[in-house]
Amino acid sequence: MMDPFYLILIGGAMLASWLVSNTLRRRFAEYSQSQTGVTGAQIAERMLRAFGINDVRIVSVPGQLTDHYDPLKKTVNLSQDVYYGANVAAAAVAAHECGHAVQHAQAYAALRLRSALVPMVSIASRMVQIVLLIGLILAASGSVIVLGIGIVLFAMTTLFSVVTLPVEFDASRRALAWLGQSQALGGLDQRKAKNALFWAAMTYVVAALASLGQLLYYVFRFMNARR
Repeated sequence: MMDPFYLILIGGAMLASWLVSNTLRRRFAEYSQSQTGVTGAQIAERMLRAFGINDVRIVSVPGQLTDHYDPLKKTVNLSQDVYYGANVAAAAVAAHECGHAVQHAQAYAALRLRSALVPMVSIASRMVQIVLLIGLILAASGSVIVLGIGIVLFAMTTLFSVVTLPVEFDASRRALAWLGQSQALGGLDQRKAKNALFWAAMTYVVAALASLGQLLYYVFRFMNARR
């Protein structure tokens, strides 16, 4: 039988995620109607050039919400809606991803830490669920070693989620500062861009809090099993 506390924890996380995601979609749909006359790709090119970054390519990638910066390939990857879109939402996302490129160029410490964690987190994320499941089953009979291993693996993924927060907030801060200084957007559109990036950042906050909550749950189960 599933632990009621765990069900409440997961249910709460899913509800919070849905609320934030729904608000994010509504904001982006609204701000996509605010035309700027400048495409996301052009915004990205201008921002990179303003920071003297000449070795990063701007490419269009398929899908929605697939925008990201790849530090290995040095590419700012923009979804087609953002790459070709000439609106506030596209400008905000493009500038945000360029914020990551600026972080990379300036050796931002949190980004370096997150990049260093990627190989370990990639391995941990593939193993953690099955290890935790086996660990919980064995813990019922008093053996907590496997559960302890599962907690360590889950802690890696939680650490990654937490480290991601300053990386994302800082990228948005850099993006908004440049958009303001460059006058790429008007005053009203600047506020819209800030709001759009705020709700985008909230998705990472919810994910980090949900991961931290689950980690604490597994730690409590571990401690109880040892008694």
